[in-house]
Amino acid sequence: MTLLLVWILNAVALLIVAYLLPGIQVASFGSALIAAVVLGLLNMLLKPVLQVLTLPLTIVTLGLFLLVINALLFWLAGSILKGFTVTGFWWAFIGAIVYSIATSLLSKLIP
Repeated sequence: MTLLLVWILNAVALLIVAYLLPGIQVASFGSALIAAVVLGLLNMLLKPVLQVLTLPLTIVTLGLFLLVINALLFWLAGSILKGFTVTGFWWAFIGAIVYSIATSLLSKLIP
C-alpha cells in the first residue's frame, strides 16, 4: 500500500514540476504515473552505475556532479517517454532539483 502511495505522490510531484517550469510538460496524470515509474527505474538501475563511473569527478566537485547525473536521468526520461517532455539540459537540471524537493516534501505526508 505504501509503494502505491509513493508512486502516486511521485506522479503528483512531476505534475507540480510541470506546472512550475515552462520547459517541462506532462500530458496527463497517466503520463505522470508512467514517468514516475520510469524515473524510479532509471534511478534504481542506471544511477548507481553512473555514480561509480564518475566517482573521481564527483569527488573533485565535492558531490555537485551528482546534480548533473540527476539532471541527465531526468532528461533521459523526458526523451524516451511521449507524454513527458523536457526541452533541454538546464530545464532538466532545474526540474530534477524541484522534483527532488517536491518528492521529499510530499513523502512527509506518508505516515
